[in-house]
Amino acid sequence: MRVPRQIAEFNKRVTNPAARTITPWLPNLGTLEHVGRKSGKRYRTPLLVFKTEDGYAVLVGYGPQTDWLKNVLAGGPTVLRKRGRAVELGNPQVVSKAEAAPLVIPRSRLLFRAFPYNEAAVLMTNAGSVN
Repeated sequence: MRVPRQIAEFNKRVTNPAARTITPWLPNLGTLEHVGRKSGKRYRTPLLVFKTEDGYAVLVGYGPQTDWLKNVLAGGPTVLRKRGRAVELGNPQVVSKAEAAPLVIPRSRLLFRAFPYNEAAVLMTNAGSVN
């Protein structure tokens, strides 16, 4: 299921600023910091993130035209802020949700599969801690 673009725009302007305040305390939420591929501006996007053995899987709920996804794939710096830690991520790969599911750590796999975003996931590897 892909979320309609109108909801994406509403979330970008209204829901995301509020969600960024609670992402540090919720287990499968994180804030992805990325740089605009055209503007060079830094963005912070709250997302559903799931730990894998060597990084994270991020569900893509708005389809491949999502700005954060385009920015990450363009290769700019990407940092995940989650539960008080900052982790630099790299090597983004778009895969199907089914391909990503077995890579998610077992304790999060059921929740990963339960979300109705079935189109894709982005796998990113841990490139190191950020201060």
